[in-house]
Amino acid sequence: MMRGTNNLIGVINFITFLASIPILGGGIWLSSRANSTECLRFLQWPIIIIGITIMVISLLGFVGACYRQTWLLQLYLFVMFLVIIALIGFIVFAFGVTDSGHGQVIVYRSFLEYQLSDYSGWLKDRVSNPKYWSKISSCLRDVHACSGMRRTVRDPATGMVLSESADMFNQRQLSPIESGCCKPPTSCGYVYVNETLWNVGAQMFVNDIDCNRWSNDQQQLCYLCDSCKAGLLATLKHSWRKVSIINIVILIILVFVYVVACAAFRNNKKMDNDEAYGETRMTKSRPSRFQF
Repeated sequence: MMRGTNNLIGVINFITFLASIPILGGGIWLSSRANSTECLRFLQWPIIIIGITIMVISLLGFVGACYRQTWLLQLYLFVMFLVIIALIGFIVFAFGVTDSGHGQVIVYRSFLEYQLSDYSGWLKDRVSNPKYWSKISSCLRDVHACSGMRRTVRDPATGMVLSESADMFNQRQLSPIESGCCKPPTSCGYVYVNETLWNVGAQMFVNDIDCNRWSNDQQQLCYLCDSCKAGLLATLKHSWRKVSIINIVILIILVFVYVVACAAFRNNKKMDNDEAYGETRMTKSRPSRFQF
């Protein structure tokens, strides 16, 4: 009976260890995106820490079950409770800071455009901070966030390689960062030359401050535009929602595992007490022949 309980606790900890892998993987995925496209290098650390913590305490619980170290099992249950609370907090925080904002449909365009005014909350305030945005925009330049904009087509008549036409460009599916950072807003009225080169139109509208921020300088483009900040927020929202959905599934598994582990631990402790009581009772039923 005791061995069966310890085996159950060992299996539970193995499942918990496996559950930590997708959490850690989600944090690493966010970290890779932070280094390549999103340029926000602090958002992934909470989820990475939670994943590593679950992995470590699962090993502690496994060792405690194998060697019947009650204090290790108690530590496992206590830390697992804190991890579940932290994971719930992270999920609520992730959905809270990415709750607002959406892309705007533009007539005769397949891509969406993004406005900073559509977003609100802590994440918007952080991204909008001039000191912080200077670091993000510099990172976007360094990772060549707009390098994927260029496309060429071959003219069937001459065989020359040319930039795609305006009509072809308007039918493209641009990422939020490409839409916000690599071209001027459609409302400004710029005339298309190629994907990252636009001329001032005859009827240019300046009601949007981003119209004056656009530059054909390939190192500047619209990296200082509010639309670029909005595009980054839209990208973060998409990434965080993906990770949060995975975390919700893992949270349900962890809660179930925690409840089963608590029941197994209580049963283990109860059997320890019964075993100790049985040994005492046997000693009293067969007292020593020599009485002092």
